[in-house]
Amino acid sequence: MERYYNDISIAFEAILANKIKSILTALGIIFGVAAVISMLAIGKGAQIEILEQMKMVGVNNIIIQPVIETQEAGAEETLEPSTKYSPGLTIYDMEAIQNFIPSIKSISPQITKDTYVVQSGIRRSAKLHGVVPTFFELFNIQLLTGSMFTNYQLEHGLPVCIVSEDMALRFFSSVNVSGKQIKCGKVWLSIIGVSEKRTLGENSGKLGLSSGQDVIYIPVQTMLLRFENRALITSIDLQKKDNDNNSESAAETKKANYHQLDKIIVQVDKTEHLQPIAEIIGRMLKRRHQEVIDVEIIVPELLLKQQQRTKDIFNIVLGAIAGISLLVGGIGIMNIMLASVLERIKEIGTRMALGATRKDIVLQFIAESTIISISGGIVGIILGFVLSAIVTRFSGILTVISAGSVLVAFGISVSVGIIFGYMPAKRAAQQDPVVSLRSE
Repeated sequence: MERYYNDISIAFEAILANKIKSILTALGIIFGVAAVISMLAIGKGAQIEILEQMKMVGVNNIIIQPVIETQEAGAEETLEPSTKYSPGLTIYDMEAIQNFIPSIKSISPQITKDTYVVQSGIRRSAKLHGVVPTFFELFNIQLLTGSMFTNYQLEHGLPVCIVSEDMALRFFSSVNVSGKQIKCGKVWLSIIGVSEKRTLGENSGKLGLSSGQDVIYIPVQTMLLRFENRALITSIDLQKKDNDNNSESAAETKKANYHQLDKIIVQVDKTEHLQPIAEIIGRMLKRRHQEVIDVEIIVPELLLKQQQRTKDIFNIVLGAIAGISLLVGGIGIMNIMLASVLERIKEIGTRMALGATRKDIVLQFIAESTIISISGGIVGIILGFVLSAIVTRFSGILTVISAGSVLVAFGISVSVGIIFGYMPAKRAAQQDPVVSLRSE
């Protein structure tokens, strides 16, 4: 063992004697390891974000939402308008899906209305959602305090509500607000619970999620009875229609939303049933809506998985580029070590003349390349942490460095030193000591 320690000591001395050359040799390893760690950190962060979004949209959910056509008056029609009547997305569609399609685990309607809240002289805009208790289960929304809607409140459309955490803190400075009153539009509502605050990503709208801030949840029957039911034609609607027909100025953009529901959220029992059931729902609603395609069916989990696959491919490409930089660093080590062998022929001859074996020479040069690789790997790990922090700070991309990625990068750097240092070491050991001592 003392012989081996002596060979490694000589390798250290050779590296210290050629500091600039050693640093330049290690640069490829440093940047390669840093790139591997930062790329794996970006990939891990993307995976965590996808998993968090999956938790928020729920497992095996299908989102059905209406397609509301926006048409500017006076614009030319590019498609022939449909003459068929569609009742739009209604509560009866939800009941048909629940009763006639197998493998449905849970289902919930949702009606959304922009409104305002008045309390203690403070007025603020808010989102009003008409839902049922299963809505909270489908989107994994927890209650901080209070209780859920009862069957009696749901059936009779009572004026009760669950408010979001930020609204409770803004109007009452506490989350313990059960039993207190809040005015929503022209209706006074009794608060029975407070929901948790949620932070949604930039793709929340596409995934069927609504912002968890400034939200009031009420029973869906309360929404239909006390606030808005777009399936009913009232005298006000007829008056508006008459005014529109008699108006000469029609430059404004008109949106005809005749859908009673803004969403139907369906949860199936198994992931493999998602796509088939989504297709069945699409055919059912097309038939129920007189062949008019006025709804859109979204499968958030499949969208997220597709997004994850895209990011995985992107990360594989980046990882491959980082791996190539490590390979280039290894080739650099081999080239410089080969040049070092030619420069140190007399040193090799002297050692072999004094009794060093070919094994000692091999160990010395492998030790040199390995020490350079280990040193470069350590510096590269530190640089990888720094780069990951910079990416998170300035681009907003989540990066998560795992112990596995650090071990992989460090292991690769050590392997590169051993593998690419072997050829120069073998060449050095094959030198004839007599020829080496005679060379000038």
